[in-house]
Amino acid sequence: MPRAGRIREKLRWSNLYTFSCLRPNVLEDGPHSLQGPGFSRIVYCNQPRVHQKKPLNYPSNYISTTKYNIITFLPKAIFEQFRRVANMYFLMAAILSLTPVAPFSAVSMIAPLAFVVGLSMAKEALEDWRRFMQDMKVNSRKVSIHKGDGIFGYKPWQKIRVGDVVRVEKDQFFTADLLLLSSSYDDGICYVETMNLDGETNLKIKRSLEVTLPLVDDLAFKNFTAKIRCEDPNPNLYTFVGNLEYDHQVYAIDPSQILLRDSKLRNTSYVYGVVIFTGPDSKVMQNSTKSPSKRSTIERKMDYIIYFLFTLLVLISLISSIGFAVKTKFEMPDWWYLQPQNTTNLYDPTKPALSGIFHLVTALILYGYLIPISLYVSIEVVKVLQATFINQDLHMYDEETGNPAQARTSNLNEELGQVDTILSDKTGTLTCNQMDFFKCSIAGVSYGMGSSEVEIAAAKKMAFDISEHNSEMSSVPMHNIKARGLMENSRSNFGVSEIELETVITSKDEKDQKPMIKGFSFEDSRLMGGNWSKEPNADAILLFFRILALCHTAIPEPNEETGSFNYEAESPDEGAFLVAAREFGFEFYRRTQTSVFIRERYSSSGHPIEREFKVLNLLDFSSKRKRMSVIVQDEDGQILLLCKGADSIIFDRLSKDGRIYEESTSRHLNEYGETGLRTLALAYRKLKESEYSVWNSEFIKAKTTIGADRDAMLEQVSDMMEKDLILVGATAVEDKLQKGVPQCIDKLAQAGLKIWVLTGDKMETAINIGFACSLLRQCMKQICITTMNTDLLAQDAKKALLVFLITDQAVKENILMQLINGLQMIKLEKDPHAAFALVIDGKTLSYALEEDLKHQFLSLAVNCASVICCRVSPKQKALVTRLVKEGTGKTTLAIGDGANDVGMIQEADIGIGISGVEGMQAVMASDFSIAQFRFLERLLVVHGHWCYKRIAQMICYFFYKNIAFGLTLFYFEAYTGFSGQSVYDDWYMLLFNVILTSLPVISLGVFEQDVSSEVCLQFPALYQQGPRNVFFDWYRIFGWMANGLYSSLIVFFLNLNIFYDQAFRAGGQTADMAAVGATMFTCIIWAVNCQIALTMSHFTWIQHLFVWGSICTWYLFLLLYGLSSPIISGNSFQILVEALAPAPIYWSVTLLVAVACNLPYLAHLSFQRSFNPMDHHVIQEIKYYKKDTEDQHMWTRERSKARQKTKIGFTARVDAKIRQLKGKLQKKYSSLSVQTIIPPS
Repeated sequence: MPRAGRIREKLRWSNLYTFSCLRPNVLEDGPHSLQGPGFSRIVYCNQPRVHQKKPLNYPSNYISTTKYNIITFLPKAIFEQFRRVANMYFLMAAILSLTPVAPFSAVSMIAPLAFVVGLSMAKEALEDWRRFMQDMKVNSRKVSIHKGDGIFGYKPWQKIRVGDVVRVEKDQFFTADLLLLSSSYDDGICYVETMNLDGETNLKIKRSLEVTLPLVDDLAFKNFTAKIRCEDPNPNLYTFVGNLEYDHQVYAIDPSQILLRDSKLRNTSYVYGVVIFTGPDSKVMQNSTKSPSKRSTIERKMDYIIYFLFTLLVLISLISSIGFAVKTKFEMPDWWYLQPQNTTNLYDPTKPALSGIFHLVTALILYGYLIPISLYVSIEVVKVLQATFINQDLHMYDEETGNPAQARTSNLNEELGQVDTILSDKTGTLTCNQMDFFKCSIAGVSYGMGSSEVEIAAAKKMAFDISEHNSEMSSVPMHNIKARGLMENSRSNFGVSEIELETVITSKDEKDQKPMIKGFSFEDSRLMGGNWSKEPNADAILLFFRILALCHTAIPEPNEETGSFNYEAESPDEGAFLVAAREFGFEFYRRTQTSVFIRERYSSSGHPIEREFKVLNLLDFSSKRKRMSVIVQDEDGQILLLCKGADSIIFDRLSKDGRIYEESTSRHLNEYGETGLRTLALAYRKLKESEYSVWNSEFIKAKTTIGADRDAMLEQVSDMMEKDLILVGATAVEDKLQKGVPQCIDKLAQAGLKIWVLTGDKMETAINIGFACSLLRQCMKQICITTMNTDLLAQDAKKALLVFLITDQAVKENILMQLINGLQMIKLEKDPHAAFALVIDGKTLSYALEEDLKHQFLSLAVNCASVICCRVSPKQKALVTRLVKEGTGKTTLAIGDGANDVGMIQEADIGIGISGVEGMQAVMASDFSIAQFRFLERLLVVHGHWCYKRIAQMICYFFYKNIAFGLTLFYFEAYTGFSGQSVYDDWYMLLFNVILTSLPVISLGVFEQDVSSEVCLQFPALYQQGPRNVFFDWYRIFGWMANGLYSSLIVFFLNLNIFYDQAFRAGGQTADMAAVGATMFTCIIWAVNCQIALTMSHFTWIQHLFVWGSICTWYLFLLLYGLSSPIISGNSFQILVEALAPAPIYWSVTLLVAVACNLPYLAHLSFQRSFNPMDHHVIQEIKYYKKDTEDQHMWTRERSKARQKTKIGFTARVDAKIRQLKGKLQKKYSSLSVQTIIPPS
């Protein structure tokens, strides 16, 4: 159906905007020169089929973030599996098992390997299938496309082709990179939100070419044809060069006409565009990288352990083969019963070296139990179950969106417990992109009664510290009544209970259940309900509110439900100001091309009055100007310049008479900034008509200028007007952080994690957010690294290149000097409480990341308490992440919610995607996804800590039990003349790893808890056991191996010495090899299962079932195996019933060996817990004796100790506030003491 008309067609924004809506005069400037490589793309508009054929053959709009496809799955997945050293070894062993030298049957070697590899590949396939399904969600989105004859219909995104004309509706994402042809506004303007690309919250203004404006509805595209010649696909988000050939004319295209995929249409009903780049060619996909194969630190270290065990395996195999060769040469000729004259090469006394080589292969297979084949499959099973628990954790389920946490890959579970540095996006990750009007300063008076969390927490914790230092205060002389009274008073006011940061942070949300107005959190009766008119400075307040209601570019839209208006503003700040103005009684309700209409609810007449203000000029906001002004004429004919902007900019432009409130306003701004609020200063200027007319003629002249000097002239003319201002006041808005962000950051900081913020937002916004979430605080020393001013470029074109090179080198030297000075400043700082923050922008970062500067940059960054990188591109985010990862050698975690975060998410050791309301690009590229940043606390501090410790203990135990078992084979072979004979039945060996010891170790990896989840959160310092690698360092690994060696010696030699000449049966017969083998195996089963029971801290019925059930399973198997036919059971026929069970020595040896094997570990554990306990040992003991409930004071003291010393986060901020308050209090005590001691004259 053709579109009948346009909404708001009378608004021609291009006539209002000064800086944002420049449309180049293409006839004057001419088209771009597109010669040479990199500019070969040709797009035939409205002819998509042309691009599917050669020579163009452009890709479709289908995207994929999967690791595999149908063709590559088998080769890539098999490569991934056999990249593991152990699997490669078992593959060779399986091949060799087909030869005569194998001591076991081929099936016993091939079947376990096929099972292990097959299960791992199935897990990989399942995880990649989930990624594929999420890709399909994006690819299946619908968009309206021109099908021909002026008819539009909906098609999935994946079927969009280059050259298609599409119609995108308001609040929809752009399906591909488009050239804007026209919009619902008369002059082709549209608003675009690029938050998903660059993190910017402010809307961008795009404007179509003049020539395509007549394409006003669906029917206009019936016969539309044009050709676009432009640059080839590239990752640069901010540049575009191309020409449009239309109606026999050529027009230049620049970035202001390009709509990028994954950005969103806002404040505009619809736009028409033609597709230029699709799918993998789009700029956002050009910025992404292929899904990398990530391996955890523990898994990589496990390879080195496998290398060590393989070396041990080769060593004992060489010893065995040499021993066998010696025996074959010197002793076998005398063993007539072996018929050495008829033997093969395997046992040829005349060729002992060859026999030794064959035996080496036999030994390598025989001792293969040193390397646990079931380790990998057990880890896979454990990790999948761990991931299931993460997915089903209700504490990480977001009720608002219905999104649970999701482990998209289970390979990195334990890596969550070893994170050292978190690199976070800002917009949509830390913030929810909502501004609330919180406080204001008008005419030197501060309004707004709300208290920040920092102030509340500091007051309460101060009271607690007072009670802690009660003994100190008791030493104050009793005659100092005033000081003691003050102390008692503060104690009674604040109470003495410990400050619980979680409670403080959430208390604000919970104390008031009254419905809140979105964008307005202001509380002060002096300004509400028209009470402002009774204030002493009512005229200034009136002007303040009018500035809020008039100085903006927003559009009001009626809200039928509430009867008021919603405001579509370029930035959330503007929206908050308009909501505040409405609540104060100044409702902006209508805009025309030339006027703004305000409904003033509280007038002197007592009735609402509708006022019209003519908009004469609009000097819009830009990141360079840091201010916005509007020139209006009121109903009395008075011309006013109304200005809002950064306080540093506004204060510099005040007149001498306009600085009356500067000192008090500046003090208020500092107070607001200290509590993390975003501030702007408001000012005005009255203009005479003659003065304005002269300026306006200059302004029009500058605005209509064509050429490179236009922007400079406009800036110069604007500066002429934006001076001699009179300060009215300042605003303070709260950039709404996502729920629980300050608490989460505080807990992560207490856990010893470093947090970097990488954002595409401007520096001021990033710094404000740093204050809001306590990454920055007022007394923290900021090191801002910026580029020097390079605006003074040569006018002579011939010198341009030389000047560029000189300037570039000078900039690098200047940045290097700043980096060195910053590092020197930190080294010379003597105050132990001093904290430094590094702030750097994207332009400077591009130099800092170069090879010759990056190490100095990293050295400075790691010595700072917090790091904020602003104005960074997606590629720079990935490069910074790589620098931290490779430069520090520690585990990095990247978290973000937009397509601009994909690069760093994939580059980091662990990538976390926020599954919020924006696109799913970040989630699809991530390893884990959560709905809110606050869930990161539980994901790391609880699940990360558990998973790391479980996997580490599980792997150490696996090597212990396999060494304890495998070395007994070597001892027996040495004892039997290196014959290659195994003391155990083949079935025993097959079942050892697969059934008899597998379930207990899986239960250890899935259910083990050193402490509960609540304790993990209460004692965040426990997390540092992961980054310090306490449970998987070489000391602990070799300790477990030594334990395995000890157990193997005890099992073999105790059994051998006891059974060697000891009567076994009632008739006095000694035990045969089958009985000795079964007894030794029983001892091993008991020893290793008792060992894992001692290792576990947390028992459920499942652990009891698996541990003791495994032992029972061994006896059940032995019974059933013995009852089977002798053809199957061989020498083990009726072994339990007839041989072992009736023999008391069998049971006594089992008990003796099991106790002897576990005695050293029990002694070590007892000694450690008694004399050198670890953190979790202390907590376990407190919990066991219920001291956490019976002795709250001790529990509180232990909790306060269990925090890493940190200079960021809510706790650090509160501590800084307390130091400040204590200093003031100490001064007060001192003065009171002096007054008391000096006698009255």
